Amino acid sequence: MLARVWKSGFALAICAIAAAFVPHAAISAEANLLLNGDLAKGSGEQPDHWRTEAWVNEPDAFRYTWSHPESGGPGQLEVDALKPNDARWMQSVTLPEGWYRFSTDVRTENVGTQATGATISVMEDGAMSPDIRGTSGWQRVAFYLHVGPKGADIEVALRIGGFGSLNVGKAFFRDVQVEKVAAPPPGATPVYDLTEIRRAAQPQPVGRPITLVATFIVLGLIAFQGWRMFGAEKPARAAATAAPPNVKAKSRARARR
Repeated sequence: MLARVWKSGFALAICAIAAAFVPHAAISAEANLLLNGDLAKGSGEQPDHWRTEAWVNEPDAFRYTWSHPESGGPGQLEVDALKPNDARWMQSVTLPEGWYRFSTDVRTENVGTQATGATISVMEDGAMSPDIRGTSGWQRVAFYLHVGPKGADIEVALRIGGFGSLNVGKAFFRDVQVEKVAAPPPGATPVYDLTEIRRAAQPQPVGRPITLVATFIVLGLIAFQGWRMFGAEKPARAAATAAPPNVKAKSRARARR
């Protein structure tokens, strides 16, 4: 009995020691909902599951680079906006209902200070991490996003510039993660609700519903009145153009004279 207890305790201790030496990246990679978030896999100059886009889609307006060790291991993505642009590396992801944390390490070189800088974002109105401008060392940036009951297909972007806010400069990204969380920590910022963002982006009707109903009623009455007037006018015109029989007889008698 004592031997069995000793063996169990020894096994638990070995497991605890092994867990202590498991790299943090290996643990977080299991929770990462992005594919190839460590940017280690790919071929040539193209990382697996990532693509590039730019608002100013001209060859001399941007440059993209994927850097990674020859022997494998985590890599990094570079966005170089040579002209004012909204340039980005992107990946599509489907998320069920819940809260999510989007994060990455980013550093910058000569990113303009008068427009949106380097961010991790989703391609929805203004949902992004704090933006990094100028020249900076590596730092972690993040934001939180709530997805509604129906879930959502979204586009994750590693980006310089933004919608209506084109910028120049270089940004480097590594260790990109989208993690499901129970809720944002108290005081966490920025925080977004995807359902509210998409609702606000929908075109809104002009006026209140009761105003629209009254407008349609008035238009209907005007159309009906116009139809009645037009219907009454047609017989009157026909009567005016047809001469009475006695008038025709008088005209014939005058002609004979």
